Amino acid sequence: MLVSISSKSPAERKKSSSVYIYECLRQEILTLEIAPGAVLDETKIADRFEVSRAPVREAFIRLSGEKLALILPGRSTVVTPIDMMEFPNYAHALDIAQRVNTIQAARNRTDDDLAEITDCQREWRKAMSKSDALGTLGANREFHLAIARSGRNDYFIEFYAKLLDQGQRIMLLHYEYLDRTREGYLLSNDHEQMIEAIRLRDTDSADKVAHSHAALFHSNFINFMSEQRTAPIEVTVGR
Repeated sequence: MLVSISSKSPAERKKSSSVYIYECLRQEILTLEIAPGAVLDETKIADRFEVSRAPVREAFIRLSGEKLALILPGRSTVVTPIDMMEFPNYAHALDIAQRVNTIQAARNRTDDDLAEITDCQREWRKAMSKSDALGTLGANREFHLAIARSGRNDYFIEFYAKLLDQGQRIMLLHYEYLDRTREGYLLSNDHEQMIEAIRLRDTDSADKVAHSHAALFHSNFINFMSEQRTAPIEVTVGR
């Protein structure tokens, strides 16, 4: 849990305020509490956290580095809009990362890795049963990162984690749409099939189920965009 800046000593506030502001704003952006395209008012945020504007600017720079905020000419800063036209590129990158990490896990996992992946899947199902979109999203992230860690390649892990974080807003819309409409498939056997392929060290099956899992996400999100009267976007992910 984040601790209020105002409860800290002056020295602690000076050291940690920009990090704390960054973490708070990042969470609010990723959970859509702050809407895409919203203006991040430097003065109001400084007043909110009872700090000068310097740590707020530092937080904005960090958010910009993660493509969660845009620092515009004239020093205005806005939350990065969700660019639907970039969705095909995002979907393609996510598909490749998911397949590579699942294959690596099938090759390199240990028994302890398999137990961790299974535990993450159990937590995902618990969140699913409660129709908890944020909880489901968080558990899904942990499940896939547990698979990535099992692959023992830090470069693949870092790339995958960055993609999952950058796409969290899209994924949240995706989960809420499926839970609301009951169209598409939120409950699927994909995770179990991934676990089984990893358990058997079957790299071919790991590749196929990871690709299928990504394709399901693509399809469901395109249906969501169509519901919003956005022109359908074709997503072609080659094998």
